[in-house]
Amino acid sequence: MGFPFWFPQYQPPKPPVKARPDVPSRSLSASAIAFSVAAGVSTAAAVSQNSNAPILQDALNFVLSNISPNGNNNRSSPLWGSLSLAADPSSVNEPKTGASFPSVLGDSRRLLGVGVRRKSVFGLKNIDVYAFGVYADSGEIKEVLGEKYGKASHSELENKELIDDLKNSDVCMTVRLQIVYGKLSIRSVRSAFEESVGNRLQKFSGSESSDNKELLQRFTSLFKDEYKIPRGSIIDLSRELGSVVRTTIDGKEVGSIQSKLLCRSILDLYIGDDPFDRKAKEEIEQNLASLFQKSPQEEKQANHPWLLNKTLVFV
Repeated sequence: MGFPFWFPQYQPPKPPVKARPDVPSRSLSASAIAFSVAAGVSTAAAVSQNSNAPILQDALNFVLSNISPNGNNNRSSPLWGSLSLAADPSSVNEPKTGASFPSVLGDSRRLLGVGVRRKSVFGLKNIDVYAFGVYADSGEIKEVLGEKYGKASHSELENKELIDDLKNSDVCMTVRLQIVYGKLSIRSVRSAFEESVGNRLQKFSGSESSDNKELLQRFTSLFKDEYKIPRGSIIDLSRELGSVVRTTIDGKEVGSIQSKLLCRSILDLYIGDDPFDRKAKEEIEQNLASLFQKSPQEEKQANHPWLLNKTLVFV
């Protein structure tokens, strides 16, 4: 497995990122559901020592030239933060990188959780590559999954089947990536997706078929060398109706591909069994479950429906 990110030159940590202006979004209604859970940072996988990888030497030079003897190069940052979507939210910051994400994309895609994609260079230095936010259409979630989970108990909502059902459905979703590493090239992004998405395509199809390779090539070819992605750049990977993956870079659509397998493979990177950020997935699971949780009054009425009728009699 090749090292998926190329770091030509180490750049000292910079102040928190300010997100680029996004498409104006409508504010939530006063009755919008509030989410408040923990977000964090996952453990990054160590890079494979493949001597045939042409970018391996660059990574080695980066490590040897930037690690101090006393080991104080790593930034200190909180491992936990909170995501709160109030009645009139504007944005949410990913706690480790400071990257800002709007609480709503378009009209109805609500932010379910934020996290960070990290890479470990030989297990010696962790790099924050990009922060990400996972969005989903809350109305479609209730419509598509409501029959199965609308009357579910709290313990049933915590079952991992809920997030799996969301991943395998056709609910409109967006994973927004915000670049936080200043020297990341589009070639590195293309290489990273070749590895990570390629592994998922093989996982879900059970083979390395020529069809899978062609599908992967169609997707990665969208990230052309002409696109520049400086620190703060935004990449949106959206699942639209009909299992269409729509990709945009800084608001410009670069291509769409219809493939349920590709949709599932991309979402699996963030909400699958082995996600990039486990704390972010836990946050998303809890916020997703909260969409179906009833208030104490609703729970009481559901358990004792005769109370409503009796109240009406005595009024």
